[in-house]
Amino acid sequence: VQLQASGGGSVQAGGSLRLSCAASGRIFNNWFIGWFRQAPGKEREFVASIMWSGTRTDYADSVKGRFIISKDNTNNTVHLQMNALKPEDTSVYYCAAGSPTWARARDNRLYRNWGQGTLVTVSS
Repeated sequence: VQLQASGGGSVQAGGSLRLSCAASGRIFNNWFIGWFRQAPGKEREFVASIMWSGTRTDYADSVKGRFIISKDNTNNTVHLQMNALKPEDTSVYYCAAGSPTWARARDNRLYRNWGQGTLVTVSS
């Protein structure tokens, strides 16, 4: 499985960005695509996930109501629409694929395939 993340950039607080994660290779319907982020000096944290079948999504409390994760079945791409961005959203964002259980889909250690990071910078 290969993942290609794109869409990062610089925006002012309150703005929007859409990240994309293009997936290739064999991904099973019970796998998850997760978005994680890591700011300098901080641990990698869970942002959002979607089951490859598209039937389940999950969000970190810090982004719930502002971010939307979705899957485009026509080109096997997972999008993360980020609205009402805040300076604290500034991070390198990574997408990953793996087969954790639903209860553990926020654990980045259970994802085996990672895309390269894409930098999101939100200025105040």
